[in-house]
Order: sequence, then C-alpha cells, then structure tokens
Amino acid sequence: MFNNPTKSKEKTETSKEQNRISSGTVITGDIEAKGGFRIEGTLIGNLTTSGKVVISKGGLIKGNLTCQHADFEGNFDGKLNIEETLSLRSSAVVDGEVNAGKLSIEPGALFNASCEMKGSLKAIKKDDQKQKERSA
Repeated sequence: MFNNPTKSKEKTETSKEQNRISSGTVITGDIEAKGGFRIEGTLIGNLTTSGKVVISKGGLIKGNLTCQHADFEGNFDGKLNIEETLSLRSSAVVDGEVNAGKLSIEPGALFNASCEMKGSLKAIKKDDQKQKERSA
C-alpha cells in the first residue's frame, strides 16, 4: 500500500507541540494529548500525554498525571505515572503517589508521597508480563 507522507509528518509534528495552561486559567476535566504541556494555571482533573509536562511556579495539577517526563516547580496533588524522569525543583510541592523511572529532587522541594521506582514503566510492564507467564 502507499504511504501518505503528509500523515506521517503530522504525527511527528504533533508530538513536538507545546500546550499551555496560562496563569489565572482554571480547567476542570480530563485532558489527553500527544504534545508536551506547560502548566502555569490550574488543572483539576487527569492529564495523559506522551510528551513532557512542566508545572511552573504557581501552577497546580490536582488529579492523575501520566507522561514521559515531568519537571515541577509548582504544586501537584494526586497520582503520578512518569515513564522516564520526574525532576522536582526547589519550589516544588508533591503530595500523593508516584511511579517513576527516575527521580531527581532539589533541596527545598517538598515530597509528601509514596514512591515506587523500577527503572522505567516499560520495564515494569515487561516484568508484570513475565510474572503472569510464569504463574500460568
């Protein structure tokens, strides 16, 4: 079959796009996206993206977050599922549950969460599959 170059180009560009919730904006609801996110305002709900999520100073997510990488200067309250690296800057405040491949915390950050790290979530999924196969 023939390959449409326009469609493959759109997929590549979409994953590099940056979405932004500006300071003073409050969004209530769930968001699914392919590109990264910069949160300067407030999101009350769940965010799922294959990109990177940055919570700036003054930003807040209250809900579940699933993403590739995350870099927090602001506040998070909920459950985090980070495929690769979670970086907490000195002004970050995290409450809840964390599943991450790697964790980096600067002095001064507040980390009030249960945390599980197993390299990467891809490795966790592979380990879970192997355990299911062994028990079958």
